[in-house]
Amino acid sequence: MSNKERIIIAGAGPVGLSAACVLAQRGVPVIVLEAEPTLPENLRASTFHPSTLDMLSRFGVSERLIEMGLKAPSLQYRDRNGWHVQFDFSLIQDQTKYPYRVQCEQYKLNGVLLDWLKANSPETEVRFSAKVMSVKQSDEEVTVTVETANGTEEISGRYLIGADGARSQVRESLGMTLEGFTWPERFLVLTTPFDFSKHFEDLASVSYFADPEQWFFLLRVGTHWRVMLQTDPAESEETLLSEAYIQEKLQRVCPRDGNYEVAHRTLYNVHQRIAPTYRNHRTFLAGDAAHINNPLGGMGMNGGVHDAFNIAEKLARVWLKEADESELDRYERQRRPIAVEYVDKITIQNKKDLEIKDPEERARYRAKMEDIASDPEKARQFLLRASMIASLQRAATLG
Repeated sequence: MSNKERIIIAGAGPVGLSAACVLAQRGVPVIVLEAEPTLPENLRASTFHPSTLDMLSRFGVSERLIEMGLKAPSLQYRDRNGWHVQFDFSLIQDQTKYPYRVQCEQYKLNGVLLDWLKANSPETEVRFSAKVMSVKQSDEEVTVTVETANGTEEISGRYLIGADGARSQVRESLGMTLEGFTWPERFLVLTTPFDFSKHFEDLASVSYFADPEQWFFLLRVGTHWRVMLQTDPAESEETLLSEAYIQEKLQRVCPRDGNYEVAHRTLYNVHQRIAPTYRNHRTFLAGDAAHINNPLGGMGMNGGVHDAFNIAEKLARVWLKEADESELDRYERQRRPIAVEYVDKITIQNKKDLEIKDPEERARYRAKMEDIASDPEKARQFLLRASMIASLQRAATLG
């Protein structure tokens, strides 16, 4: 086998390692290049949807995530005045093996996927401290220039999957930019051991609180809760991450005696952006390299894993001569419209619903959610969209 007879994957996060597992399971040679010296431990994503658990189950990964995380069989939409509606995933149990969300830090998935590769495909190379700097392509191969501790190196392969995140060097090297917009306010995510379920009646592990002044999102992950809320665009990063500001925000979420213990805090910009194309000759973008969105709905990382399975399975079919090269064009036709029509659209609407200011509009929103929740078929369709099962069904009809 010549040196180029392999597929290169840039990025050893959930998207890159998922693609590597799919390819390796099919016997396709793979090399994964990761800029960091060890597996990334990104704390942003922590929701695994039923659709994603169904995919990952082929590697025994879903069971491990369940062991390490927490099952969330329902989700709620609430306000500060006690109003709430609940949606139970049992309504879609005929569509999935996992009728619930699993709340578990995404970096734990990385470790489980890497363990699977080591145990089942020891010939698959995962190289750390190897940052992709540039990409060049020919009719026969793609070559990446990699920065390592020992200097630069060129690595060639037949195809390249760019799964190297929102600041993708692969995408930038190809001259592509993400199209869309950035929200003016940043999101603040706080992790605390404080048990909100003892202070909000019948609180679900996944709960969105609408409020015209300060919406927030409560998410139980293991023994801790995550609180996500928007911040004032006029405030500095120093202020937004200060203890005084954080305590003030948490006291507005749930007043209590004394300060909150805060185990982790993250402040980040929030985007709604999509690459103009997911394919550039022999290179394919997936995950955050191809699309980024606000986290309300937990669709970013999940959508990236869906990208990974889609392109990896297509590359495997072409590699094994089960399909011709035209199979690869179907990746963009199937996945990019989903980012536009489902992920981007739904996450934007989720944010707008939580921050409605007009009282009459808020009343209409509550009435709409009550109507959906009270009708089993409407609730079922709502959950199929929220769990991203509907988006996969839609993708299968495209291309």
